[in-house]
Order: sequence, then structure tokens, then C-alpha cells
Amino acid sequence: MAEGHDQAREHDSHLPPFYSPRLNPSAPHNVPEHDLKTQGRAHPERPQASALPSYLSLSSSEGEALPGLVSPAFTPPATPGTATPAQNREAASVPVDSSIPDGGCGSKKPRLLEVLPEVTCVVRARIPTTTGTEMFLHLYTNNVDQKEHLAIVFGNTIRSSSLDAVRSGETEMDRMIRGAYTGRLYPGRTTSQLPGSQAEAAKSDTPLVRIHSECYTGETAWSARCDCGEQLDEAARLMALPGSSGGVIVYLRQEGRGIGLGEKLKAYNLQDLGSDTVEANILLRHPADARSYGLATAMLQDLGQSEIRLLTNNPDKVRAVEGPNREVVVKERVAMVPLAWRGKGGIKSAEVGEYLRTKIEKMGHMLSMETA
Repeated sequence: MAEGHDQAREHDSHLPPFYSPRLNPSAPHNVPEHDLKTQGRAHPERPQASALPSYLSLSSSEGEALPGLVSPAFTPPATPGTATPAQNREAASVPVDSSIPDGGCGSKKPRLLEVLPEVTCVVRARIPTTTGTEMFLHLYTNNVDQKEHLAIVFGNTIRSSSLDAVRSGETEMDRMIRGAYTGRLYPGRTTSQLPGSQAEAAKSDTPLVRIHSECYTGETAWSARCDCGEQLDEAARLMALPGSSGGVIVYLRQEGRGIGLGEKLKAYNLQDLGSDTVEANILLRHPADARSYGLATAMLQDLGQSEIRLLTNNPDKVRAVEGPNREVVVKERVAMVPLAWRGKGGIKSAEVGEYLRTKIEKMGHMLSMETA
């Protein structure tokens, strides 16, 4: 018995300090005795784990149950730009057309604002990543909430019209400090415009776009209740591929599908009591999904994007992102396939399995999988 504990401790010594110790299934802690007697029995109102699709299986190739923690093979923050052949592969895409009933854009009618919000990019900065890939982070303000929404732009051909607009009384140094420059900054530079740098604004191929809602727990707190962190990293990986025309991740501050972090944590407790993610929101008197995408549409307009390829597994999001008058047209829907679905590491836990099951069964998501 002591030898088993020593092996567990040796395994844990290789994990980063923010991981919990490996679970010991034979010695659960803080579980009431009457609950121990019921462990292993399926919830009476829930299908058993065997009903999960094969790509949501929670068993390893040796048949052992996987521990409910984030795999050390994939830890946030994971910046894009890795160059292994398997990760240089682009995701599959299908043409969509929301102007016709069978255009592959889902059956729901999303909530659309009659008038798009007014957005302004107030600052832009170059962000070098740990793998060498560069991106430009754009911070936006708007006239509908007090939050700072973001656009993460890959490539140097996508620019913000509100950022580039001349502002009264500003100097050339003011413009460079807020990011309204062309080319690259360097010590001693005195002008925001460089000769010949207007070529940056040339139109490129239809860009890949991801509309991503903030998830503090999945992106920062290493949560295995969802795959939001993996999806964010996968979007960045695709936009940083060699030969890619770049892309935009619109990062909206819509925590917990729009209900906020505090209510989201309450929903987590309800999930531990037996509810799924949709049921938990409704029990807290919130919609299953309270998000709106008008801000994303307005930000894409400001970035000069009238036609995009949308990276999503939710066909209903296509029409929601296009805006009330199709200000932004989605030409293709690109499948989102994070690492865990490929069997290449990533999150594997009972919680994320139930989370993905609910997305399929109750929210109409089309979860694709790559097996190669």
C-alpha cells in the first residue's frame, strides 16, 4: 500500500504546482458513507456514460477511468504557433447561406438588435507570443455596456477604421501610443505613417473569425467543466498556421453565457447537485443562453470584414453574427475540433463529457471529430 502512495507522489512531483494531487479512486475523501454506497450507479434521470458518443468516452485505451483533472499535456495559457505536422492541418469547413431556409445556419431565430451598437477601438498593441507568433490586441468601448471587449487580430492586413481615424488635437506620438500606426514601432520613430506601408490594408482572403465569450474558469482557473480554454487556443492555432491569411478572435465579455461569473459559480453548484448546464441557468431564473452578438458584428464591421469564415460548431450562431441586415456575411462555417476530441491530450473529465452532451442534445451544436 505504501508503495502505491509513493508512486502517486512521484507522479505528482512532475505536475505543475497548480494541479490537484492525482485522485485515488480506492480512497475517496470527504464523501459521506451513504453516498459511497451509491457510487457507480447512474443518476436515475440521466443516461449512463456508455451512451456518450465514442469521442466523449472517459476511458483510456487500457480501460481505466481517466481522472477528472486537466491533462498536463495541455495547460492554459497555450499560445499558438506550434509546428508539428498534425497541428499544421486546417479544420474542415462547409459553405453556408443564411438567406435560404436550408442554408446550414440552424433552425433557431436568434435575438438580433434592430440597430448595431456603436463601437470604438481605443488602443491597439502588438503581442508577441512565447512561440514567436505575433498578434495585435484591439480594445473596444461601446455605447451599450461598460465592458471592454477585445479583438485579437492575426496578420497585418486587418485594420480598425475607428482606430485609424484622426482625432482632434492629437500628435503623431499620441497616434503611435494608441496603436494607430503602420509598419512596426522602433526606438526613435517620429511618424505614425511609413512610406509604402499602406499596402498593409490590402484585402486578403476571407478571414477566419471566432466569436469567443469570456470564460474565466476555463481559460484561467484550469477548469475541466468546459472546453472553452481549448477552443480559444485552437482558434489561435488555426489563425497562426503557416500560409494562413490571418483572422480575428472577437473576445466578448459575456461570462457564463451572459449571466456573469457569480451566477455561473452558483450554476456550478447546481450542476454538482444534479442539474446540467442548461437546467442550472434556468433554475437561477436566467435564459439557457443570454448572450447577444451585436457587438461582435459591429466590431467586425469596424475591422473592415464584410465576408467571413466563422469558426463554430453552433449553426444558429451564423445568423446571430451576421447582424440585422446581414452587415457581415458568413460564407463558410468551419468546424471547431479541440485537442481532446482528437485524442491528442486536452481535457478529459466526467464534467466536460456531460457539458458536451448537453451542447449536442439541448443546444443543437454539431460536434465534429477528427480521428487521424
